[in-house]
Amino acid sequence: MPHLKGSCHCGAVTFSVFSRAAVPYMRCYCSICRKTAGGGGYAINLSGVFATLKVEGEEHVTVYQARGAGGAGPDEVSPARRHFCKHCGSALYAYDPRWPELVHPFASAIDTPLPAAPESVFIMLDSKPSWVKLPPEAKSTNRYAEYPEESLAEWHQAHGLYDESEP
Repeated sequence: MPHLKGSCHCGAVTFSVFSRAAVPYMRCYCSICRKTAGGGGYAINLSGVFATLKVEGEEHVTVYQARGAGGAGPDEVSPARRHFCKHCGSALYAYDPRWPELVHPFASAIDTPLPAAPESVFIMLDSKPSWVKLPPEAKSTNRYAEYPEESLAEWHQAHGLYDESEP
């Protein structure tokens, strides 16, 4: 399942990307993900190879760069670029030039069937609002105030879910 296909709600934008780490396991509760893509109080990003990203309807895509991200000052703009459909507002993928080889599609935009994760990891919990309740499976061993040390690729590798094939 390394090739993922995704789209926005209104159908103006479709995209495909090769992913070695496509199991939706990590729930991000940061204020940016929560407010731009997380109706349940969190968003789930996957990992893809940026060089393989193909977008149809790119003229319908708009980009948002958050301010004050990661403890930065309120006017400091994050280098991360969140891509959305400018018509329906669907969150599509995030790209950060600090990691130019990667792109992070939002699991909610993926149309390809994704496997169920063997566990969930809950991150950026210091940003979680009190109205959001963690599910019972949120054990102390898979909860993080900020980011875990283990990357998306390392988690997939540790669980035997990392796709080693070439794009």
